[in-house]
Amino acid sequence: MFEYQHQFIQYALENGVLKFGQFKLKSGRISPYFFNTGLFSTGAQLDKLGQFYAQALIASGLEVDVLYGPAYKGIPLAAGTAIAYSQLKADIPFAFNRKEAKDHGEGGVLVGAPLQGKVLIIDDVITAGTSVRESIQIISAAGASVAGVLIALDRQEKGETELSAVQEVTRQYNIPVIAIISLAEIISYIQLNEPDSEKLPIIHAYRQQYGI
Repeated sequence: MFEYQHQFIQYALENGVLKFGQFKLKSGRISPYFFNTGLFSTGAQLDKLGQFYAQALIASGLEVDVLYGPAYKGIPLAAGTAIAYSQLKADIPFAFNRKEAKDHGEGGVLVGAPLQGKVLIIDDVITAGTSVRESIQIISAAGASVAGVLIALDRQEKGETELSAVQEVTRQYNIPVIAIISLAEIISYIQLNEPDSEKLPIIHAYRQQYGI
């Protein structure tokens, strides 16, 4: 586990973004943990979050030309990542889409930099893959290529098939999916910091049942 991943988990815990307990997911599964990036809701938190996204991108070695944030959650994530990336490595343009096409002024559904070259989609998680699918259509229609997807957390659990949502996206579109952390890092963090924690057997049991 990289140091930035350890720090990210610690930061998520401190801000209540990562919680342990019993949580009912949209799938109906009862998860022993819950993660919600929407709780990073201040300027300072977004600044810090963008740094973690940028560090994950740099660590991946992936070369990209534009960052793209799908509306709505992806918009502040792409902006925060672009700011942090400019401070850590190089200035990089970003863009996002509107849910409704603008019918005046310059019109269209895109805001920000033109989509060109290799475009990286920035989002929080991948569940059904709908946001990624829509983003790929928009990027392709602009004549650019999709470099990959960068998310905060990979839950590493089965979707409707034996594959996870992340694996399905990787296989279907032949693009890499980078995650700041995955369930594996969360487990490693607990093992390192709370080796006798009662959370571990519960999470292991959940992973045994639903993990990939």
